[in-house]
This record gives sequence, structure tokens and C-alpha cells, in this order.
Amino acid sequence: MDDAAPVDAPSPDVGVSAPLSQGELDTLTDKLIEQLKTVYDPEIPVDIYELGLIYKVDVSDERAVAIDMTLTAPGCPVAGDMPGWVQDAVLTIPEVTACEVNLVFDPPWDPSLMSDEAKLELNMF
Repeated sequence: MDDAAPVDAPSPDVGVSAPLSQGELDTLTDKLIEQLKTVYDPEIPVDIYELGLIYKVDVSDERAVAIDMTLTAPGCPVAGDMPGWVQDAVLTIPEVTACEVNLVFDPPWDPSLMSDEAKLELNMF
């Protein structure tokens, strides 16, 4: 008798990630925030996370990250560079498999989106 598996037998899931547990997601979220805080708008001495430039971060079960972000102004001189800086920072996290950064302008950024920490740093209280 032949011990070979039938032709239509399902193959093992090679390379398929298990869904993220809440603990894994929490840990990855902390790492994402830490990395986002390493990116600064060159004209403002506050990181983009505290400035409120990050609108949305989605993490898939495959650990791919999709980020919607904005700029302080559409004509920002680093508009073409900043999404790449964000992507590079996020991709330093070993668990992250991919990162896509989308630049959006709706809603438009305004100073009310800044954290209290950013407002304090910029003397805006």
C-alpha cells in the first residue's frame, strides 16, 4: 500500500500568520508609536505623532501596516519625503512585514489635533 497523501489533501499552511492576539497587537502598537515619534517635521521641533499628523494606523494579521497621515500644510516642503521617513521608521520593527503610508488632507490638519505635550513644547497654552 502506498503511504503518499491523496492529491487533493490540503497542504500545511506555510508562511501564513496566525491572527494577532490582543497582547501582540498592544505590543506592536506601542512599538509603532515609539517609531512614529522618531519622525519630526523639520520646521517644528515636535514629532509627527504628537503633532497629530497620524490619522489612522491599521495592522493586518499578516503584520502589514497601513498608515493615513497628513501634513501641517499641503504645500509643506517635505511633502514628498515625509511618507518615506514614516515608512522607513515603521519598517525597523522586526514584526512588521510591510508598510504603506497614504498622505491625506481630509480633514485638514489644525493645531487642535496636537497633543498637550506638543502644545506645551511649542508654548501654545
